[in-house]
Amino acid sequence: MIDVSYTILYVKDQQASAKFYSNVLSKEPRLNVPGMTEFDMAEKSVLGLMPEVGIKRLLGEKLPDPSQANGIPRAEIYLMVDKPQEYFERAIKNGASELSKLEKRNWGHHAAYCLDPDGHVLAFAKE
Repeated sequence: MIDVSYTILYVKDQQASAKFYSNVLSKEPRLNVPGMTEFDMAEKSVLGLMPEVGIKRLLGEKLPDPSQANGIPRAEIYLMVDKPQEYFERAIKNGASELSKLEKRNWGHHAAYCLDPDGHVLAFAKE
């Protein structure tokens, strides 16, 4: 059984990313120390922000350098929220790049997509 799920994004500037997510999510991180910022999300779900250089130091040479993949999305953070348009607008206002406006998707959700300042795909959706 999984007790808690952590999603950790590798970011170029931890404090800039912490400020971005704090503004977009309208909440303060539960932890913000050198090397890790954490936001409580849904019950038993945490979003973490770790500096790219930190994970490289932690795992060493076997890990490809995350900074070499900047701008090449390989995953997304998909957040089910009550007012996706408001979250989307806050993200854009705080430095995200628009990918797709809020619209009904063929799987039934209304979703809007953007890239956070580190190039991670970020979606805000509701049923």
